[in-house]
Amino acid sequence: MSSSVSLIRATSYESEALRESLETLLEPLGGITAFVKPGNRVLLKPNLLTGARPTKECTTRPELVYAVAQMVIAAGGKPFLGDSPAFGSAMGVAIANGYKPIIDELQLPIIDFHGQRYQTINAEFTHLLLSKEAMEADVIINLPKVKSHVQLVVTLGTKNLFGCVPGKMKAWWHMEAGKDVNRFGNMLVETARSIDPDLTIIDGIIAHQGNGPSNGEPRHLGVLGASTDVFALDRAMVEILNVPPEEVPTVAASMRLGLLGNLTDIHFPHLRPDLLQIDDWQLPDKYMPIDFGMPRVIKSTFKHIYIRFIKERIKAYGKG
Repeated sequence: MSSSVSLIRATSYESEALRESLETLLEPLGGITAFVKPGNRVLLKPNLLTGARPTKECTTRPELVYAVAQMVIAAGGKPFLGDSPAFGSAMGVAIANGYKPIIDELQLPIIDFHGQRYQTINAEFTHLLLSKEAMEADVIINLPKVKSHVQLVVTLGTKNLFGCVPGKMKAWWHMEAGKDVNRFGNMLVETARSIDPDLTIIDGIIAHQGNGPSNGEPRHLGVLGASTDVFALDRAMVEILNVPPEEVPTVAASMRLGLLGNLTDIHFPHLRPDLLQIDDWQLPDKYMPIDFGMPRVIKSTFKHIYIRFIKERIKAYGKG
């Protein structure tokens, strides 16, 4: 059975218009009640990258999170926000990006994924651990932002789930797998596959192009996308951006690992990607090594420290 990816044009974050857009977007997938049942604890996983550039569209817009949270509550669910930002705390980044009114109004809890509980997930990547708070949610709704990226070309739904890896672990994986872009792409895909979000809704109304994830500029793209299959949704989005899928490590890895077939295998109940395609999306004008180009001696020292740290966590908490 082919995956279904819902794509629509959307131009406004205004509350009523956005709510209507989301209802239209989710209708072919069964609506929000197909995912959220009364009493469910629902993780909303936005992209809370940084609070340093709140006007540059680096993070998922609070209006989108607010609208989705309202829909979850209306379905009887109990939403909470969670992330592991690159800089600062989840609460600090959220407030810097205008989330405080919606946090206060809806009484949304915010969890930083850097606590003391972890869960191993993959036999190949033996040190790959995830936040147990994320894994114990009844429902996961992934809310990424469309962005260019100086290490990964473009980041979408798959990369956003890397935020469920606690902060120290993310640094470890940049060093451990970052010297091999294929291995790093595989790791990100395995992370997303293990988290297995119930629903991904991607914020492409205003995207972030150029030298992302934070040093680029806003771009009015006018697109919302949703799917139960995060890999199929990412494939559709790179088609819209007119970026070759084999050049995007996460999309290339999902194809290489057999999780994604041809674009023609995907069902599009609303608009097809070619009807939304643009030809002037700005990719980074310079790229940075995934392992940050750190000198070998420094990487070796950090690896030694992280190996000890991770082994202690595995021994202390294991899978439970």
